[in-house]
Amino acid sequence: MTNRRTFLAQAGLASAAIMLAPGLLRAAGKHYPGLQLYTLRDQLPKDVKGVIAKVAKAGYKEVETFGYDMKTGYWGLHTADFGKLLKDNGLTTPSGHYGIDSFFGKGDTDELKRYIEVAKTLGQTYVVIPSLNGEFIKTVDECKAVAEKMNKAADICKASGLKLGYHNHNFEWKPLGGGATFYDTILAETDPKLVHMEMDIFWVVRAGQDPIKILKKHSGRYALVHVKDRDKTKTDLNTEIGKGSIDFKAIIPAARAAGVTHFIMEQENFTNIDPYVSITESCNYMKNTLHV
Repeated sequence: MTNRRTFLAQAGLASAAIMLAPGLLRAAGKHYPGLQLYTLRDQLPKDVKGVIAKVAKAGYKEVETFGYDMKTGYWGLHTADFGKLLKDNGLTTPSGHYGIDSFFGKGDTDELKRYIEVAKTLGQTYVVIPSLNGEFIKTVDECKAVAEKMNKAADICKASGLKLGYHNHNFEWKPLGGGATFYDTILAETDPKLVHMEMDIFWVVRAGQDPIKILKKHSGRYALVHVKDRDKTKTDLNTEIGKGSIDFKAIIPAARAAGVTHFIMEQENFTNIDPYVSITESCNYMKNTLHV
């Protein structure tokens, strides 16, 4: 018979085991390596079904989508068919990148609402803004106006049971005067309950910023990260996770502590390596070394 004292002792041992063996978190279904499909943007249009099968074979369990076309869907597949393709290969998709410049420029909600329907069909949680037109954010006041529009877009997403995210590059830290930057402005001016951040670690580092400091300072704002390494010699290029200069062994625990639940590998270029060998190497490193 298990009494309260025995139960607490057993629970304590279980918690200790998880702390000593981070891999158990994966077994419990907590985290899985994801892949941003932009990584295979050259391959997908030629054979979308074959590429998705190879992504699953490489060891990924999640994908982040990009490239939805209003006329052709995902590389010739309607949204529902693309969702079935993912499911048939054992893949889920927590998030997708959807450009909504028309909303920020003209206040047009039609495109945003269409993307929301796409995201819902795929079972996604996050509609992520991949970037912004630089013409919208040249001054602090313009940045504040964009932040307010983000709040409004997030409200529209929330009404449909979804969440809005924002993915950074490095231009977000360009000085605007008075010590302000676009990134600091949107973090300060958007509702933390509505607008969720996706940190692209490579671009943060390339901007001369410290990912760990940002994660700690804004704990709770980050739901997703792009795990993207930086080539040690050609620093404007990516390389396989673990081969570059970024200290993911320190960053990933800080990301977990800050509330990140989706760790998405992205590689924007390949150097002297087959893309599928590359993404497999990165996935293995994420699972076996970073315990994602």
